[in-house]
Amino acid sequence: MSFGIEAASYYVPSLYLEIKDLAEKRGIEPAKLEKGLGLHKMGFPDLHEDAATFAAEALLKLIRDYEINPKDISRIYLGTESAIDAAKPTASYAMQMVEKVLEPEFGKRCFKNCDIVDLTFACIGAVDALHNSLDFVRVNPDKKAIVIASDYAKYELASSGEYTQGGGAVSLLISAKPDLIEIENHWGVATESVFDFFKPRRHFKKEDLTNAPENFPDKIEIFTDEPVFDGQYSNQCYQDRIREAYEHYKEVSGQEKPYQNWKYLIFHLPYAFHGKRVFTEIYSLENGLSYSNPQEQKAVAKSEDYLKFISDKIEKTQRASSEIGNMYTASIFMALLSGLQTSFSEKEELAGQEIGFLGYGSGSKSKVFAGKVSENWKTVVEKWNLFENLNERLAIDFDTYEKLHRKQLEHSVNPGYTGFGLESVEHENPVLLGARYYGFKE
Repeated sequence: MSFGIEAASYYVPSLYLEIKDLAEKRGIEPAKLEKGLGLHKMGFPDLHEDAATFAAEALLKLIRDYEINPKDISRIYLGTESAIDAAKPTASYAMQMVEKVLEPEFGKRCFKNCDIVDLTFACIGAVDALHNSLDFVRVNPDKKAIVIASDYAKYELASSGEYTQGGGAVSLLISAKPDLIEIENHWGVATESVFDFFKPRRHFKKEDLTNAPENFPDKIEIFTDEPVFDGQYSNQCYQDRIREAYEHYKEVSGQEKPYQNWKYLIFHLPYAFHGKRVFTEIYSLENGLSYSNPQEQKAVAKSEDYLKFISDKIEKTQRASSEIGNMYTASIFMALLSGLQTSFSEKEELAGQEIGFLGYGSGSKSKVFAGKVSENWKTVVEKWNLFENLNERLAIDFDTYEKLHRKQLEHSVNPGYTGFGLESVEHENPVLLGARYYGFKE
């Protein structure tokens, strides 16, 4: 019996900012971002959007596109590092939103017997959710699970991470009927606790905060979406972990050079060109190439063989990232969708081909695994229309972008939006302070 991904869907924010507009305002040469990092557009959430609405959109689209009975779903596991509550899982908000929309067809609380939870480990949390859910369906082959990766990558204005921002969600149906990809049960894992990127509670004195309520403590902890990070160190941690996880994968799978058998290499992509940059070390080790100093590393990256390798196995998977930006937990799965959508559009047959996944989450952990494209993959991909949908988003100008980022707007940029949206946050009822209420617009 085989197990894996039966179907997949996605959602990206309704707005985008041209990277060249950001570059010009920040005094950066646009070519440095467009040609150097592969960045073209930054997906950005409207005022009514957040990680919960992203997840709900991807979940509802999965259910509707593939005619799934929600009562057949035993669990919904959400990978995110953009949780909207420190206790109540973001998955519960998404589930409730979708339940209300499906109520006329399936009755009240159609997910009543569904297990839900959030998994958090920076950008690898949704891979953990996938790993866990695959184990679940292997033990319970008559049951189905849904994995959702939903995130919003937000950095401080004018910071070195600002131009990599993005967001969105990808949803996956996991079952014993893997019409898209059958995933083998070999997992390479590497973990080390580091501080390359994290979101700590930050401390302030009450007297330093304007109009702080009298009942606030003298020392106040504040959590923000923007991370503390060291970009160069994080890149090195990424490279170290995927090397270690790849070596572990070789051990558990018994393969000598598994990457050579992979049609595509699917990476977590903080920016579009990141995967091809960090894989140079593994490529060098596997091919007996010297890689001990920056000059040798550059020579490998620019070699004719490596450039052909990128063109054959990586380039198609990074195209969507160029149009969206960093999706944190969802970026590795959007890279999968990008490669499969491109092959489908180009009428390339992938059935039976292997795909390798190299996931990474800061903090830090990597997981390497592989899957085989199923005979029925085209019946899944034909519903995506990924790049056509990306072209239908609404462009915003730089001033609007900054106001959204600073939370200075009171109304959505796109008042005619359809789908899920945040309608209100409770400010008065003392036992419901901060409760978030969502609605759905047809």
